[in-house]
Amino acid sequence: MKKYLFLIMGMALCLASCNNKEAGSAETALNTGAEATGLRIAYVELDSLMSQYQLYKDYEGVLTRKGADIQNTLEQRQRRLESSAAAMQRKYENNGFQTRDELENAQRNLQQQEVELQQLAAKLNSEFNEEQARINQEARDSIQNFLKIYNQTKKYDYVMIKAGDNLLIANPKYNITKDIVTGLNKRYNANK
Repeated sequence: MKKYLFLIMGMALCLASCNNKEAGSAETALNTGAEATGLRIAYVELDSLMSQYQLYKDYEGVLTRKGADIQNTLEQRQRRLESSAAAMQRKYENNGFQTRDELENAQRNLQQQEVELQQLAAKLNSEFNEEQARINQEARDSIQNFLKIYNQTKKYDYVMIKAGDNLLIANPKYNITKDIVTGLNKRYNANK
């Protein structure tokens, strides 16, 4: 689950549009090439954002509970299916079926239960994936909207995401993670 959230967050922050700044900001450029063009670049640490943004904490709990509920439901149905199969096997071994048709009906019933279990698993997984997609979209929209507002005063040309080692060198003075997390949480808690 976190793997998907990391992926979505990475995409969200990479896609977030930033306002352009007029030329001449050598003070905040990342390297000599950027100094010449006046680019303003900042980055956000994805793991910190995901672990500190309350929206993610809340949604992680929702998805964890929903996943556990799905797993419990499917395990209960699987146990019932196995119990029915064992009962049918015992009845067969004890010559409990009076006719061949009775045995075949019991087998068809068992096969139908198995098909229904597979359909239920597919349905529940589809619902879980839809919920996860909705949550990821909401989080992405939240971050992008916040960055647009945040960037009206900061005027960064680029806001990059730092996930793992995708940025080989990143000067800590361009790390805006704390500002972003604080602002996101403040806005999120105010809208709760």
